[in-house]
Amino acid sequence: MTTEVVEIPGYVAGTWDIDVTHSYVGFTVKHLMFTKVRGRFTSFEGQIVTGADPLDSSVTATIDLASVDTGNAQRDDHVRNEDFLEVDRYPTMTYRSTGLRRDGDDFVLDGELTLKGLTRPVPLRLELGGIGYDPFAADPEKGARIGLTATGELNRIDFGVTYNGPIPGGGVALSEKIQLTLEIQAALRI
Repeated sequence: MTTEVVEIPGYVAGTWDIDVTHSYVGFTVKHLMFTKVRGRFTSFEGQIVTGADPLDSSVTATIDLASVDTGNAQRDDHVRNEDFLEVDRYPTMTYRSTGLRRDGDDFVLDGELTLKGLTRPVPLRLELGGIGYDPFAADPEKGARIGLTATGELNRIDFGVTYNGPIPGGGVALSEKIQLTLEIQAALRI
């Protein structure tokens, strides 16, 4: 049996902190079954721990649900209330990886998302943007940065987010499927 060696140019093992200023955590949901509404969370934190073997890496993250931003204050208030996220009762959502694996030429981060007290598996497809150094760091040799894109999907019903309204002529206001898009930049801890 042979073990595949994963090689990544510029790879550095260590703990990386997500740089919120240069990262994006967003979602897309179908609205009225023919258009899409996008939103994001503006307050979150997390760490990436890269192992000596890249496949031994892990991720943890916490998202402040009150920071939801869909570009419409009235809609944001509705998303925060008991019809959707119940932010007063469940102020955060968390993600914890359970493994990293190859899927053809891609990587998949297996993990568990906890939302509204319910934990479900949510795999994320990863694309490594690259590893480099921040030219503005006080010591460029210590300013290592990593960039990743992660995409996935969840069913909101699995997390107790069941609100929906019928629309005249049939159909519902919101899809059950939520598309996830994360653009992450993280800095190596010194």
